[in-house]
This record gives sequence, C-alpha cells and structure tokens, in this order.
Amino acid sequence: QLQLVESGGGLVQPGGSLRLSCVASGFSLDNYVIGWVRQAPGKEREGVACFSSRYDRTDYANSVKGRFTFTRDNARNTVYLQMNRLIPEDTAVYYCAAVQAVPLFRLCVPDSYDSWGQGTQVTVSS
Repeated sequence: QLQLVESGGGLVQPGGSLRLSCVASGFSLDNYVIGWVRQAPGKEREGVACFSSRYDRTDYANSVKGRFTFTRDNARNTVYLQMNRLIPEDTAVYYCAAVQAVPLFRLCVPDSYDSWGQGTQVTVSS
C-alpha cells in the first residue's frame, strides 16, 4: 500500500527556515514523480517544487524560486523541502504527492498527482 507521511512543519518567524520531510512506504520514490504542493486558506492548491527522475528535472513555482530547494535521499526513500527566507505568504498546509508518470508540462500541476500525504502545517508569523 502506497503511503506518504510528511513532517517538519511548524511556526516560524519571517526570514526563518524550515525543512519538511516526506517518507514513502509501499513503493520506491525513485520510480515516481514527486511534488510538494501547498494550499493556503481560501486559495487553490499550488505546486511549489516538483521532481521527475525520468526527465532529471525539478520545477519550482515562481513564488519560491531561490528560496526553496527540493532534495531526495533514495536510500531513506525520503524527499525534503528546504524552505529559507520564509514570508507570511508561505503560510499553508504542505502536502507531498506522487504519481508514476506525468507529461513534463504538467510536472507541477496539482491535479497530475494521484497519491497524497496527510499534510503538514507551516505558519510564518511574527
């Protein structure tokens, strides 16, 4: 059974950093497209960092480029989202999502993904 479990969220002041983790079980992350997707209250879901091993490519939302970094540890079957220079607009529930294959132009489209974790809350506030 495919399962994704996120952790690492919390309350952080503007300018601070957090690292989110997503541990996969029941499948190998190396064979899947993996995305970090967030949803703020009253807003649509937004793909923020998405990786395809097939295309060896990571896409980032414009709003997080230069601040967020997607990394993975295949040995631990875990992916991470390092978030630096956080701003209040980054406040959201962050989800880890997976799908076996997706066209490159849909890499960071939330509807492309069919497996989701439970999410972890990130709040950026002073």
